[in-house]
Amino acid sequence: MFQVDGAYSGFAVDDIDAAREFYADTLDLKVVTLDNGFLQLHLASGAAVLIYAKPHHEPAGFTILNFPVDDVDAAVDELNAKGVDTAIYDDMPTDSKGIMRETGGPVIAWFRDPAGNVLAVHER
Repeated sequence: MFQVDGAYSGFAVDDIDAAREFYADTLDLKVVTLDNGFLQLHLASGAAVLIYAKPHHEPAGFTILNFPVDDVDAAVDELNAKGVDTAIYDDMPTDSKGIMRETGGPVIAWFRDPAGNVLAVHER
């Protein structure tokens, strides 16, 4: 079996500079630019996530990164205040803020990064 120590996740974007600004300034995450131009997100959990530019990028059709929070309403208000739209699905049972509640799953809201990839905040 191959060695799995140090495993990490990664995803593509179409504009690495826009991604750096969004993840560092909007989401207030620690973002490091690597020597090869890729970005590395350092999450509070200790995990690292690689972000790389990809020609002809197509956004993932699923949630690529989840952020557990104590209060989804407060997180959504903060995202909305920073210009991030959390009401991105018309076909989901979400309220006017884009929060899905009372479906047997977590209280959750989705939003997109500048490349169109889907992210989420959900209650712990």
